Amino acid sequence: MRRAVTILGSTGSIGLSTLDVLSRHPEQYEVYALAANRSVDSLFKQCLTFEPRYAVLLDNEAAEQLQAAVKQAGLATEVLSGEAALEQVAADSAVDTVVAAIVGAAGLLPTLAAARAGKRILLANKEALVMSGALFMHEVEQHGAILLPVDSEHNAIWQCMPVAETQRYHFADKGIRRIILTASGGPFRDSDLSELEHMTPAQAVAHPNWSMGQKISVDSATMMNKGLEVIEAHWLFGLPSAQIEVILHRQSIIHSMVDYDDGSVLAQMGNPDMRTPIANTLAWPERIDSGVEPLDLVKAGQLDFMAADFERFPCLALAYRALEIGGTATAILNAANEIAVEAFLQEKIKFTQIAVIIESVMNELPVSKADNLTQILADDAAARVLATDYVNRLCSR
Repeated sequence: MRRAVTILGSTGSIGLSTLDVLSRHPEQYEVYALAANRSVDSLFKQCLTFEPRYAVLLDNEAAEQLQAAVKQAGLATEVLSGEAALEQVAADSAVDTVVAAIVGAAGLLPTLAAARAGKRILLANKEALVMSGALFMHEVEQHGAILLPVDSEHNAIWQCMPVAETQRYHFADKGIRRIILTASGGPFRDSDLSELEHMTPAQAVAHPNWSMGQKISVDSATMMNKGLEVIEAHWLFGLPSAQIEVILHRQSIIHSMVDYDDGSVLAQMGNPDMRTPIANTLAWPERIDSGVEPLDLVKAGQLDFMAADFERFPCLALAYRALEIGGTATAILNAANEIAVEAFLQEKIKFTQIAVIIESVMNELPVSKADNLTQILADDAAARVLATDYVNRLCSR
């Protein structure tokens, strides 16, 4: 029997890679629902190819355009719109697997809906854990959901850990000294510090190893992406920040490592292609072809490593700080970052001002307990308002 898959964020880089893997195994998987923000043309093409039961767009006007195109093409796909529709296709009783790949806070509610429905969740949306780690993990356990990490780093760690069949992530007592997250360092890893404030959005999104969306690419340039992964790793694997280390590895071949008390260090390696962790989580506990070229270590040659520099990457330091503060500090960090990155992409602020805005918001907003969704979303909203205010102040100078 084929597994029915919902892809939240099907037109993004993770969604496209997922569809590529699924297309290689039509006998095993059925594309049940596809969801995006407002990419009408891209989602329509996917509907033509995969003929899902549902197609969802967050934007109502875009959904109307898609509905007209689907009807004209004679497809049986039903078009839905809005946040409630995202939650509907994530929790649908016919769905086995939900790929949570919507970038940013918009992915939180449908991913929570999938957890509460006990789904097999392929988690590529960092914000579900960054914003509401304790709450989200409680829902996963409470409802018997299976949570599998798609981020290449967390997937690598997961593959190197003694994972129980129940998929309950409690590894503090498994003889693990630390986990080591690798980072390419992004496009500015070798730039002179004095040059960073002059870097443009075009330069920031030109990642040396990975093909990603604009927001994630900027996060990689600031290393906030890695900071969010530190927070995510804390919740996934139950380890404190002191046992989560970040190092730079420019080749992006070792995707992360686990250091054990007996001196063993296990690493997961592969070419930098997101189809590998996607295929791994789709088929777990089996393995399927992902379409990724085999790793040629001779061709790769040298593997380089160096310490992460908090002066060069202040956003990474802010993420560690937010994790140590606890509560809604990580939700505040994430919200401020989303506003600041968008402002940078619109050329309203300088690259180096992203960290300045985030730190200012963290210093000004009080932190709440992160034990209920209402409070988490309230602090998220407050952080966005304050970050926008800081952006406007910088623009007026």
